[in-house]
Amino acid sequence: MNSKVVSLGFQHVMAMYAGAILVPLLVGRALNLTGEQLAYLVAIDLLTCGIATLLQSWKNKYFGIGLPVMLGASFVALSPMIAIGSQYGISAIYGSIITAGLFILLFAPFLGKLVKFFPPVVTGSVVVIIGLSLIPSGIRNMAGGAGTPDFGSLDNLMLSMGVILFILLMNRFFQGFVRSLSVLLGIIAGTGAAAIMGKVNFQEVVEASWFNLPQPFYFGAPSFEVGPILTMLIVGLVIVVESTGVFFALGKICDRPVTQQDLTRGYRAEGLAIVLGGIFNAFPYNTFAQNVGLVQMSQNKSSRVIVAAGTILVFLGLVPKIAALATIIPAAVLGGATVVMFGMVVFSGIKMLSEVNFGNQHNALIVACSISLGLGTTVVPELFSSLPSALRIIVSDGVITGSLAAILLNLFFNFRSVLSPSVVPGNESGAVPAYKNRI
Repeated sequence: MNSKVVSLGFQHVMAMYAGAILVPLLVGRALNLTGEQLAYLVAIDLLTCGIATLLQSWKNKYFGIGLPVMLGASFVALSPMIAIGSQYGISAIYGSIITAGLFILLFAPFLGKLVKFFPPVVTGSVVVIIGLSLIPSGIRNMAGGAGTPDFGSLDNLMLSMGVILFILLMNRFFQGFVRSLSVLLGIIAGTGAAAIMGKVNFQEVVEASWFNLPQPFYFGAPSFEVGPILTMLIVGLVIVVESTGVFFALGKICDRPVTQQDLTRGYRAEGLAIVLGGIFNAFPYNTFAQNVGLVQMSQNKSSRVIVAAGTILVFLGLVPKIAALATIIPAAVLGGATVVMFGMVVFSGIKMLSEVNFGNQHNALIVACSISLGLGTTVVPELFSSLPSALRIIVSDGVITGSLAAILLNLFFNFRSVLSPSVVPGNESGAVPAYKNRI
């Protein structure tokens, strides 16, 4: 593997690194994990990101799409994981992840047919809900993190606003790859400023070991609860739809038509990656769209570059000291970066919705009701407190409530166009193939 391939692979790692470490940091802090546990969560996430990327790159008879795709922890699973962990415990998170991964792995040949249930009116609404549901946690982190004694202090606000300003300046005055690193560079700059202010403790980095092998079921044996499993199955289906869009976009960039067999192998690889995430107490994984932009920008479509990137991620995941560096990021710095990223998630959803035919009033109702229910449940989770616990975990999370509402309302209003192959999506429901508006 020559130096050019390695450098291009490292470029892919840098482009997705901020997104890769944010999910474990946000989940770990929400579940009050110790510094050691948090460092493990970041390390195992990087390791599993690498393994998942290598699985997807290894095109064979059974799995792997063979396109230049990078996989990372899915933001779709963020708030459901926190909700499940808070109500059922961390063991239920991983039982539900394993089940969802097995479902995708076993039913991969049929999942491509489910994409028609997720036209842009559904996926756009879901992505908007995801972004809106995440923004409050980013705002709390901007103030220093919920429950901290210096919550809302001037120091925290200066740090978080400084990170936002840094990211905006990077996007205003730089182009290409440097611009794609703006969030990561903002986090580094903000952490440096916090260190000067005496708000960074390097003790955990000093104490972290240089090498450690992954440990299955680090947080204990998984438990399998009906409510969390149903929740994670919905998350898995949303991940499949997102990945389908990325597969088609990359196929177009690489001048390689994506067949049904390609999709099946791609889904199997993701299902396998999600199962591994559950076993090693990591996360559900999906393709990272930001890396598609990097492929388009660099015009390097070689899978060898992605293999190099996956190998680099595996190496980083085996070195806890590197992972521990992520745990020293102050909450205020993290908050400034995540507010920007979560806002971009909302924008992505709005972009998807721009493809919808709103001349059809039914589509407006689907968006209005699903977003209202999703955001409302996020703000007032006790709305469904009187329901049985197995059902409550499904509807008490805003992302899942909004997603279910969008799916069911689309079926209700656009039943004929969804189920009838003779109706061209877009004529009645405003739906277009999900892959056409992903990038």
